[in-house]
Amino acid sequence: MPHILIVEDDIAFGTMLQTWLRKKGFEVDKATSVGAAVKLLSPNDGVDLVLSDLRLPDHDGLRLLAWMHEHNIYAPFIVMTNYAEVQNAVLAMKSGAADYIAKPVQPDILLQKINDAMDQNAQQVNPTPKTQKTKLKTQNSETAPRYIEGKSEASRQLYSYVELVAPTPMSVLILGASGTGKEYVAHRIHDLSPRHDRPFFALDCGAIPRDVAASEFFGHKKGSFTGADTDKRGAFEAANGGTLFLDEVGNLSYDVQVQLLRALQERRIRPVGGTEEIPIDIRLVCATNENLADAVSEGRFREDLYHRINEFTIYMPKLSERGTDLFLFADLFMRHANEELNRSVEGFDSAAAELLASHSWPGNLRELNNVVKRAVLLTRGNLITPTELTLAMGPTQPAPVTALYDEDSERSRIVAALQQTNGNKAKAARLLGIDRKTIYNKMEKLGIET
Repeated sequence: MPHILIVEDDIAFGTMLQTWLRKKGFEVDKATSVGAAVKLLSPNDGVDLVLSDLRLPDHDGLRLLAWMHEHNIYAPFIVMTNYAEVQNAVLAMKSGAADYIAKPVQPDILLQKINDAMDQNAQQVNPTPKTQKTKLKTQNSETAPRYIEGKSEASRQLYSYVELVAPTPMSVLILGASGTGKEYVAHRIHDLSPRHDRPFFALDCGAIPRDVAASEFFGHKKGSFTGADTDKRGAFEAANGGTLFLDEVGNLSYDVQVQLLRALQERRIRPVGGTEEIPIDIRLVCATNENLADAVSEGRFREDLYHRINEFTIYMPKLSERGTDLFLFADLFMRHANEELNRSVEGFDSAAAELLASHSWPGNLRELNNVVKRAVLLTRGNLITPTELTLAMGPTQPAPVTALYDEDSERSRIVAALQQTNGNKAKAARLLGIDRKTIYNKMEKLGIET
């Protein structure tokens, strides 16, 4: 039976967690301070996971984590925190914590995090003390990764679908607002596919003038039109054998859609001005922030092309739907800004963290990245404060008077999510970034039946 140690000074909350986890089949001990936890921990006592609050009467959870590493105890460590303390949770993860969960704790999410942490720990070979300490030191000093995927339920759901569809040959349509990270997801699909060692070619359809679209897609021969001074490979040929990513595919003109459909159906292309056809073998991934179902019904997008590119749909959650992932991304962008601007900002103070949490982030990850970069530039101390963050955010824009969505587009999204999850409303709700009660209410309001 897996053994969990809860470290929580709120006796009522700690007892509730203990009772609930015991019902789930765990052996559970409880401590109300770091000192009490230390007495219950030893390298050989068989504790499989520690679930600890950050704020404790004698020390904080980070001190307990450090003590465990000093005494060669490498059980997974999950931090419980609230919004104002998430920056410390991020620090805890840098120091070796397996995960964190925001209060108020959602039991199902906590259980998933516990199981994931234990599974991951079971798959790893226990390092020697020397190796582990070196690893932690290196981890803190290494270059920041280009991207992280997040720990929220919305992020977990997103990347579970990425992992599901990536090994298949299915074409994928990624739907989501601007700045949500659609191109990264496209890259991830490619990296996890059998084509990972072949080219990945991205083309922004929104930036292609109508009169040169055919050249951009299929290439051209020298002299085929004014300005064609050399032969040029198009996107299809550049991506041959690999993955072609068409961003903002909803912006393509109708006649270009016809050309694209023909190439996908025939799997052959002919460069502009060329006489020979070139066989092509690509995996197609498209993305858009438009509602293509509406575009089809309005005659702006070909229905046959829509079904060709939409064998599998992935919905990108907004940053506001990804919970405390906000702070993980903010920390990552801060590290990127430090590297780019030669700064050494260490994080956000609690007031700045609360300001981050209260902002709606309509520009999603792109907006957050820009704001954090400006804040790092403005900061003269070790921590970003509300002063720098407010300046970095700029003047608040008035809310648009038009509706953010209409009922038809909302209905189509819900129906698509239900189809993708075989009618499972709970899974569909997670896919859409809403709770189960909300999807039931919306289904009743919109007359959706399963």
